[in-house]
Amino acid sequence: MKVNNNRLIIVISSPSGAGKTSVCNNLIKRDMSIGLSISDTTRPARDNEVNGIDYNFIQESEFKKRIANNSYIEHAYVFGNYYGSLAKNINDHFENNKDILFDIDWQGALQLRKSSYSNIISIFIIPPSKDIIYERLRKRAIASGDDLDTINSRMKEYETDMSHKDDYDYVVINYKLDSCVDEIERIINKHRKK
Repeated sequence: MKVNNNRLIIVISSPSGAGKTSVCNNLIKRDMSIGLSISDTTRPARDNEVNGIDYNFIQESEFKKRIANNSYIEHAYVFGNYYGSLAKNINDHFENNKDILFDIDWQGALQLRKSSYSNIISIFIIPPSKDIIYERLRKRAIASGDDLDTINSRMKEYETDMSHKDDYDYVVINYKLDSCVDEIERIINKHRKK
């Protein structure tokens, strides 16, 4: 049975390097009535990431304990690490009268759509081309110290990620960050008026 929540659950996914984190950060800055669900992860923080802001960086043993306790509304094992969103994040944001934004992959999006919550909007961001993804991942690797194996691993997942784009309510091409965010804002506002 679906929970009849008034606030929106906004799910944004994309292949690695397509810009979803930048899009999500811009949405949060522009719209104070949207709160971000900060995911737990077992991967180490990159140099530019802050615990509790970008992710909650936790040990694998703690993550598995939370899985066993059904603490996650969604979780997945991706690129050799666990990622998950605590169910209590949704209720905390709803109690603060905010819509909640999930920056998650297709596996997590599928689990959310199967959850008891209603009022879910799912948006898949795609890049203008596969070559652009490679270049973005290469620049990220240089900045964060990732190696060539990490880039190649993410590029192998690109086709898998793209094969799930039709599972989403909307597909938005990220030609230019501001235009992409504008389009997603229009989608959100359309659903708020329903």
